[in-house]
Amino acid sequence: MREKVVDVKNLKTSFYTHLGEVQAVRGVSFEVKKGEVLGIVGESGSGKSVTAMSVMKLVGYPGEIKDGEIIFKGEDLVKKTDKEMLSVRGDKISMIFQDPMTSLNPVYTIGNQIMEAITRHQGLNKKDARKKAIDMLRLVGIPSPEDRIDNYPHEFSGGMRQRAMIGIALSCEPDLLIADEPTTALDVTIQAQIMELLKDLKNKIDTSIILITHDLGVVADTCDKIMVMYGGLAMERGSAQEIFYEPKHPYTMGLLKSIPRMDLNETGRLIPIPGTPPDLITPPEGCPFSARCPYSMKICKIEMPGYTQFSEGHEAACWLLYDDAPEVEVDTGVKRGDVNAK
Repeated sequence: MREKVVDVKNLKTSFYTHLGEVQAVRGVSFEVKKGEVLGIVGESGSGKSVTAMSVMKLVGYPGEIKDGEIIFKGEDLVKKTDKEMLSVRGDKISMIFQDPMTSLNPVYTIGNQIMEAITRHQGLNKKDARKKAIDMLRLVGIPSPEDRIDNYPHEFSGGMRQRAMIGIALSCEPDLLIADEPTTALDVTIQAQIMELLKDLKNKIDTSIILITHDLGVVADTCDKIMVMYGGLAMERGSAQEIFYEPKHPYTMGLLKSIPRMDLNETGRLIPIPGTPPDLITPPEGCPFSARCPYSMKICKIEMPGYTQFSEGHEAACWLLYDDAPEVEVDTGVKRGDVNAK
């Protein structure tokens, strides 16, 4: 059995504003084993990025990790000081941020920015660090890396900047790579190339990956496991196969129905999820999706359900899944042909 690289237990992260406490993450648990890719999906404001930033302990003022454990290779990162985290970030855990243009420093060359991580964490001299930086650019598919290493970020295209960011993140061969919306603002062709690159790199260096995205379609061919978040909570967890072909939570089904499909005819329409996400300053007492759920019952608004388990690793939190729940005809968003095709 593969070892757990990170095990997050009951994570709670809040931000304190003049309007009140924003409970961004309200008790999320998940684990990632060596070589696995976990996709965290959900709408904007569901708590995905805050979860990722909490794992890196990058939640600064006015934010705070209120409770929970982040067990990374046997150590609880929540208990580590900022100074102790300096030896973890960029070395054992790395992160690819959403916008590579704002993440890269415009006044330093691409090579300098890769070499900074290598010299800081691996102690190589300038000559060896430069050689490794060239190797990293070659690994992520930058053409003529010996020449491009001295380019500045503005001399790279959007896709190449994102590749450079991946090169920086992987330069110290981290145990865990967190990719927060790595294909944002890239055209669909480059999106596919970046996702294929992450998949290839995972196979080459066996790095565990947490992939944050709002698009279920992006994770379809990349992730081993998926966690669906909404309102700061995990609504459903399971393998990619289970989430796509056997979804159990109405929110997961709603996301699936909103994905563009090749089999829709000219009159076919995507089905959006009506309504808006909950206000996390005053989160609902019950299921956060109850106000938008077509199957909502009275109890859904009063109390949050526990998780119903369907297989090892596949579970969902919905009152409809309980044995004594009323029987309703649920549109899963999965067509019979899709299920037969798996």
